[in-house]
Amino acid sequence: MKIENIKTFDGQHCETTATGTLLSQLGIELSEPMLFGLGEGLGFIFWNMKTMSFPFIGGRIKTDLLTQNIARNLNLELTVKETTSKQKAWTNVKELLDSGQAVGLKLDCFHLDYFSRPFHFAGHYTAIYGYNNEDAFLVDTKQQGGQVKTSLKSLELARAEKGPMSSRNLYYTLSKTDKKTDLEASIIMAVRNNATDYLNPPITNIGYKGIVKTSREIVKWFKHSEDIENEFKTSAMMMEKAGTGGALFRNLYRDFLKESYDLLKISELKEGHKAFVEIAELWTSVAQLFERVSQTKGFKYIQQASDILKAISDKEKRTMEMLEGIKPSRLKL
Repeated sequence: MKIENIKTFDGQHCETTATGTLLSQLGIELSEPMLFGLGEGLGFIFWNMKTMSFPFIGGRIKTDLLTQNIARNLNLELTVKETTSKQKAWTNVKELLDSGQAVGLKLDCFHLDYFSRPFHFAGHYTAIYGYNNEDAFLVDTKQQGGQVKTSLKSLELARAEKGPMSSRNLYYTLSKTDKKTDLEASIIMAVRNNATDYLNPPITNIGYKGIVKTSREIVKWFKHSEDIENEFKTSAMMMEKAGTGGALFRNLYRDFLKESYDLLKISELKEGHKAFVEIAELWTSVAQLFERVSQTKGFKYIQQASDILKAISDKEKRTMEMLEGIKPSRLKL
């Protein structure tokens, strides 16, 4: 069976694509940048563990939080469930589908049949809108094919996979409440919350402090790398193409600020947009330098990337400080 007349979300980032598809069932249609912004999604993390082959550079907040923030800011009810039972995990999702409700899934994309270059990442999201005796019908990002299918067995493996960022067969649904949504007020609250979170990292490898740390750590990474070509090439790809919307999610946040300014006409949003135009270009430059490193093994490109990262940290810190100061009272009544 397939849910009839479902309007699938056409997105670049997995969680906004999955959640956007669920929102469309509720008659809520917002752009991907708006969903990312309302999800208070902008962040940064430099993550390196002995069990990892090379460091992870991420540009969004922790997995699972984006949809939670979207639901809160839109006054929606989010229901999230997990189970260790593979059979129960499928039975519960199947019952929701049979009732006509699309479901969000968190899983490891390594097992999905339609991934041409499978890799382990257990923080991937899709929406499921149908199934038959052999396959599940999913909505994934545009670069993964949009409306796709994978075998029920592969889906079972993907949902139950263990490892960093994994959950126990997590699935979620969204529903409306009796509370009305004031989109303009929600935008202001989301901007301020995101800025406050970004400016107060609990550890030094997160937020603007994490970007400064990364400027130092990539030098160590280069000097101790066992596979410079593939490691820096993969990292560059993940910054620009692996569901980030480009420039490590800065393109999405840039466009969110522009859309928000067009709606609210608040000067700080306009200034923030201008700043993130430049910041996004700098992140793309870092990715391009990583590409040059992979091609040439030239240390000078690492030095250039390190200098740019220091500049990015300063620009993002100053921009987020400005955005944190936006007051709800600035809204036109």
